[in-house]
Amino acid sequence: MDVSELLGKTLTDISTSSDEIVFYVNDGTAYKMYHCQDCCETVSIESIVGDLRDLIGSPILLAEEVTNIDEPGRLNSYDESFTWTFYKFATIKGYVDVRWYGESNGYYSERVDFAEVE
Repeated sequence: MDVSELLGKTLTDISTSSDEIVFYVNDGTAYKMYHCQDCCETVSIESIVGDLRDLIGSPILLAEEVTNIDEPGRLNSYDESFTWTFYKFATIKGYVDVRWYGESNGYYSERVDFAEVE
């Protein structure tokens, strides 16, 4: 599922940890942004720029993902493989940028998952 699923929806709450964000929508649905960790990789939230409370109570006008997957480059000399992923969200009240960072030996996923919570 793509984060654009949130476009036009109005959030009632957001909960966060270092490796998960849950978006609660006014229609009773919830969406989780997370990564299922495996043995030889790490994926976590590096930073949140903006106030997540600005996303609550107004329709989501922007929900997009930007990643370096096509131009991986090299962040740190000790990372064999890495992926940074930015999630950009906005309402009329404000803008939030969530930056995830994943690193591995190159054989494991460094992607962030986005799914509806059952």
